[in-house]
Amino acid sequence: MSDATGENVVRAGGGVVVRPGSDGPEVLLVHRPRYDDWSFPKGKRDGDESDEATARREVLEETGLAVELGRELGEARYRDNRGRPKIVRYWLMTPDPHDQGPGFTPNHEVDELRWCSLDEAAKLLSYGHDRELLSHAAGGLGNLL
Repeated sequence: MSDATGENVVRAGGGVVVRPGSDGPEVLLVHRPRYDDWSFPKGKRDGDESDEATARREVLEETGLAVELGRELGEARYRDNRGRPKIVRYWLMTPDPHDQGPGFTPNHEVDELRWCSLDEAAKLLSYGHDRELLSHAAGGLGNLL
């Protein structure tokens, strides 16, 4: 896909995975050793895969958790580490009650997962656009959990 300037745009999908916790909602963050950052699970589209399918697959690959998509949360637009324009679409997600997935195995892309309260997540997230996404997601959690 190209943008208005003719540059190839990197398409990606991801999710804010949420579950009920003992003290309120918890969100799932991933640590990427390559960048030493904390963010939401996300990744690039494979071929002609839909953004929704990309988001589900990437969350499963990075966390080992099968998820159900909720409402779309919007998108982040920025330049990736190669200088290419990138668009990442995000959805609110919950663990699939019928399919737990294979479980998490640390690897070179994601070496740690952490379920966090909303306040903990806001402090741990490495990027401003992720904190904005968290804030946007938090507004709709009451009727999801």
